[in-house]
This record gives sequence, C-alpha cells and structure tokens, in this order.
Amino acid sequence: MIFETNGAHIVDTLIMLAELVCFEQKCGARFPITEPIYNCPSCGVLLEVRFINGRLDPQQWKKTWRERRTSNSMLDQSGVWRYRELLPFDNHYDSVTSLREGNTPLLNAPRAAEYGGLDHLTFKHQGFNPTGSFKDNGMTCGVAQAARLGRKRVACVSTGNTSASMAAYSSAAGLDPIVFIPHGEIAYGKLAQALEYGARTLQVQANFDEILALVRLLADRLGIYLLNSINPFRIEGQKTSIVEMMDQRDWNPPDWIVLPGGNLGNTSAFGKALRELRDFGFIQKMPRLAVIQAEGSAPFYEYMQTRGEFRSTPNPRTLATAIRIGDPVSWPKALNEITVTNGVVEKVSEQEIADAKAVIGRCGIGCEPASAATLAGIRKLTNAGVMRAHDDVIAVLTGNVLKDPDYIYRYHTGQLKDPEGKLIQARYGNQPVTVPNDVDTITRMLEE
Repeated sequence: MIFETNGAHIVDTLIMLAELVCFEQKCGARFPITEPIYNCPSCGVLLEVRFINGRLDPQQWKKTWRERRTSNSMLDQSGVWRYRELLPFDNHYDSVTSLREGNTPLLNAPRAAEYGGLDHLTFKHQGFNPTGSFKDNGMTCGVAQAARLGRKRVACVSTGNTSASMAAYSSAAGLDPIVFIPHGEIAYGKLAQALEYGARTLQVQANFDEILALVRLLADRLGIYLLNSINPFRIEGQKTSIVEMMDQRDWNPPDWIVLPGGNLGNTSAFGKALRELRDFGFIQKMPRLAVIQAEGSAPFYEYMQTRGEFRSTPNPRTLATAIRIGDPVSWPKALNEITVTNGVVEKVSEQEIADAKAVIGRCGIGCEPASAATLAGIRKLTNAGVMRAHDDVIAVLTGNVLKDPDYIYRYHTGQLKDPEGKLIQARYGNQPVTVPNDVDTITRMLEE
C-alpha cells in the first residue's frame, strides 16, 4: 500500500501487480508485464493482462472513483486513468499521456428504442472522446506502455479510427507515429485526422488483414511498437469504458450491452472488464454481450453459426469502414467473452445500417456508420424474440458523426450505394431543398 495525494483527499492506493499470460489455457505461458510482445512465443496465441495479487474493496473504490470526478488532477480527469487501480501500471504513471479521454455520456434515445422494438434504450457514446472514437480509451494505455518501454516509433494498421487516435496520442507523447492504411478504403474524415496529428501515413495497396501481416514483420525488423488491438494494453484501456458505464449506472448492470464487431478488440475488452468487475465484487450479474457485424464483413457471425473452423472473409465489403475487417485477430478472445456472458452475434445489411443511422440521427445523436450497426442489430434481435421489449439495453456508439460525412450526405440525397453498386433506399432521408430568394415563396412552402 502507498498513499496518494488527490487534491484535498488522501486515498489508500493498492498496487495491483500484473503479468502477461497466454490466452490459450492449454499453454498458459506467463511473461513480465514489460515484455514487448503481443502473441505467445510458444503457441502464437494472443496474450492477456492478468493481475497476480491484490484485492479491491468495492465500496472503498466506488467512493474513491466517484470523488475523483471533482479533482483537477490530470489522471483523475481522465475517464480511463480515474480507474487506474484496474490498469497494469503498478502505480507508475510517469509515462501517461492523457487528452481527457473517456467521460463519455449515457444518452436516452426514445425514437431509437421504438425503432428497435424496445421500451427504453440508452446509448453509451464513445464518439465524445477527444479524437471522436472509442479508440482513445485504449490508445492512452497503449502509448503509455510504449513510453514505459522506451520505444520512440509506434505504428498501427487502420481503417480510420485507430490511425486518428494513435496519431494524436503518440504525437502528444513525443513519439513518432506511423500509420498504414488500405489505399482508397478510409473515410476522409478519419484520414484527415491522421494527417493533421502528424502521423507518417502510408497507403498500402492491400486490405486491412494483409497490411497487418506486413506491419508485424516491419515492427519486428525495425523495433516499432505496434498499437493495434493485438496489443494487450489497448484492451486494458478499452475495458474502462465498461467500468465507467457501471459507475454511471451506480453499479447496476443492464441486461444487454450491444456493440459493433470488426477486429473484436472491444468485445474482448468489454468481456474482460465484466469478468474482473464480477470477480472483484463490483457487480453481481453479467450483462449479455451482443456483437453486430456487417453482412459483407461477418466472419465471426459465420463462425458462431457453425462452430467449425474459423474462416476469414478474404475480401470484406461494407460501407461501415470501421468494421470492414475480414480476419479479426481477437476472435478467440471474443469467443470466450460471448460464451462467458451468454451473448449472441448477429449480422445486418447495408440498408439496415443506413436506416438505423438515420434514426439515431433523429434522436439528436450522431454517429458513424459502424456505430449504427448496434441499433440495426437490436431491431433484428427483438424481432427474433432474442431480446424482449422490457429488457434494459445499452448500445455502444463507437464513433462521432463527422467521421464519415460523405456517407451522410449521399444517404439523405438518395445517392448512397452499397459495395455491390446497388442503391440504398433513403427511407429516412432528409434532402435539402433549393428555394428562391423570395419571402412569400418560402412562407408558402413552410406553411404547407
């Protein structure tokens, strides 16, 4: 135990020691937390951070975490580092760079609830993060680990949000960020962020999965620290969005937490957070996870239907670029979390995503296309009887509405086409109207 001064408060801070552990139970290899690896050298399976000692008093830490909201400390103002007792940094925070990430709201959405077949629906909007997506929760921890290890160059492969987040946090930390993106397959709103935040940006003529394999070779050869979701510290940061969600709900878990599924890092993080909160005694029941994928990029959904061999989607197709991933590296972890939470996996069409996104917008809540997969999935799950109208449901919106403004304009003006070139119907379109500069004409139009 050590004591930490927190404004006018002095709180007893427990140091939770941690290690990296192979996620494959049959292997179970263990490594120091400062080992710069992502996969088990023995069997190749992804690693997970696990605490090896310590015990949290739920009542004490619920109170402390709530009190930190009023602190002016940089760590306390972060919606990630406020819950630092659940992060594997052994009370060493000199390497932390924060942009006041987290602190994202829970928003009620009656219109979306009705559309989804629910009595009530709440959105956890991660698009309120500094760079406009949930990636910031994980990136602050990933960049802190890079600095802790003394790495100067960091890299990621991205369809958009990861590149924006990594560029911002790495530049703020004084590191050299390198972004690899699929050529021509990134929303310009996201690409603009990576460029603005100073990342060296390489557009590779390949898809996400092919580029990730390439970058892993480059990272090993050049000593670059990789900050994709295969990095276990990214997962540690992303799990705090669930801790914050439970804190915002006074530690009363919902029945369901619904989220989009791409590389499945969030699924891994959310399930891990729920397991830890249950095991430490913070919550008494486990919400069910519902992961929603786009039809043209749904390898995890297809696997869950057959439970045979996991097969990637060689050429993933969806306008929801944030989840356009055909070979999600975190699927074994995601499978575990779906199993532990008795969760489900669903897929939705491009039309369903576009309509759901427009409905969310009519709630006064904007989001990127991938986020809207949640509401589209809820609608399918309630129609199928998997969800009930009175269920307590939180849907996670992963990105800001301005991540892909071109998508919005094309939908509302009836010009949006799916990856096959088929026109998506603007069922909830809101097309701008051209009018003359004449007060009488405009008056008649508005009265009609």
